[in-house]
Amino acid sequence: MEYTVQKLSQLAGISTRTLRYYDEIGLLKPARINSSGYRIYGSAEVDRLQQILFYRELGVNLDSIKEITTSEAFVASTALKEHREKLLEKRAQLDLLIENVNKSIQLTERKITMTDKEKFEGFKQKLVDDNENTYGKEIREKYGEDAVNKSNAKVKGMTEAQHEEVTKLEQQVLDNLKAAMATGDPAGELAQKTADLHKQWLSFYWDKYSKEAHAGLAQMYVDDERFTAYYDKIQQGAAQFLRDAVHIYTKN
Repeated sequence: MEYTVQKLSQLAGISTRTLRYYDEIGLLKPARINSSGYRIYGSAEVDRLQQILFYRELGVNLDSIKEITTSEAFVASTALKEHREKLLEKRAQLDLLIENVNKSIQLTERKITMTDKEKFEGFKQKLVDDNENTYGKEIREKYGEDAVNKSNAKVKGMTEAQHEEVTKLEQQVLDNLKAAMATGDPAGELAQKTADLHKQWLSFYWDKYSKEAHAGLAQMYVDDERFTAYYDKIQQGAAQFLRDAVHIYTKN
């Protein structure tokens, strides 16, 4: 069956503007243009759109989706199986959060008691799942399966106090990094304090700290655009400044 832009947008539940944009960036080209100048999509394009929307649902950016789906190594059946696994993980995470909310409702209505640990189970699982979905492949390749699995287990085992502390530390790292950048000196006292706070923050996640791993992670902040974007939201060049500060810190 063939579809115009209008019909395919209705079928997929997306806007015609989105389909036209996908065409413009080469993500989803129509099968042909008819004599009236309309884009026409066939079954192959429908399947491709399904894949694109799966990846979008998982939070993958359009550039990455294009790279994945146009790769010679792309196999639709394998991708569908991977989507299924990711969706099952997402469902498990949502089920845990729903259970957490239900218990919280019952708690406020004084129908049950709820331990502090139970209150945070869903959020800790979400943190692990989000990190896996965003950075899992890279960090497993860099640090190995065992190190990442131990890190995830450590996160899941956090107490409420530890969860609060690591959240505060993360903000302290960002605040100090911004202030340190104003000095322009990654070897300065404020920058080195930032690097030390970063080490303390990492210690909540890593099973074992090492200077080499710390320096390697800081380099990844510059090499990987997703990490760079996280730190550069403070100020352009923040990821590089933190990298430089950490490299000086780990050599001392």
